Amino acid sequence: MKNPGLRVYAIGYLIFLYAPIILLPVFALNDSKVVSFPLTGFTFRWFQEMWADDSLREALTNSLIVAICASVIATALGLLAARASTRFTFPAKGGILGLIMLPLVLPEMIVAMSLLMVLLAVGVPLGKHTIIMGHVLICTPFAVAILSSAFQSLDKSLEEAAYDLGEGPISAFRLIILPLVTPGIVSSLLICFTISLDEFIIANFLGGNTKVLSAYIYGQFRFPAKVPAMLALGTILVLLSITLLSIAEYFRRRGIAKTGGKDTGGFL
Repeated sequence: MKNPGLRVYAIGYLIFLYAPIILLPVFALNDSKVVSFPLTGFTFRWFQEMWADDSLREALTNSLIVAICASVIATALGLLAARASTRFTFPAKGGILGLIMLPLVLPEMIVAMSLLMVLLAVGVPLGKHTIIMGHVLICTPFAVAILSSAFQSLDKSLEEAAYDLGEGPISAFRLIILPLVTPGIVSSLLICFTISLDEFIIANFLGGNTKVLSAYIYGQFRFPAKVPAMLALGTILVLLSITLLSIAEYFRRRGIAKTGGKDTGGFL
């Protein structure tokens, strides 16, 4: 980067982007209820206070249930859609795929309000199941994008060889295709899990009285005394998200290398 202006811009952008993430653990380990400089000392008591909160454990349990269910369902739907889009030609294929990917560009506020009105109109009670429905809607496009890349990198001659050896479409998919795209499936599960765990707007609109982690954190920030414990929780969530994304990227690259495809970019 020879242009000094671009260098300054890049450095400034990185500082603006990552400084809050770096400051999060700094204040979470600070022995003060006031989030400000100078720091007063080093402590782990905010992490202990965080974990002693029964409401937090309930919200965490609900969020894990929602995230696991949403990631599994979204990945299963994404697997079918990705397979169909990369292997078959059918009428209105582009339009159908466009509708599947539409939640990527729609504001989550609009999606959440629309889902809430529909659910209330048909009399569906709000709870974990409605949050799962909303999260499946927003996670499925990510699963389709990841798994489409995995299917496109496959060597079609492997599937054709299986047919030549007497395998049917189902057995060829189960014995040949599915093992080759397994890294992509794992990557999709991890990405969808991370998205669902961190999502707030849909969970807040569709959760009813169900406590989930994102809404719980938002509610706790109304009380200044709870802020340090929430910073400790945020630190753990950041580390968890980075870990899951790193694992997902590893499996994505492993899948591409396994099938001999070309890496066109990833998450990290």
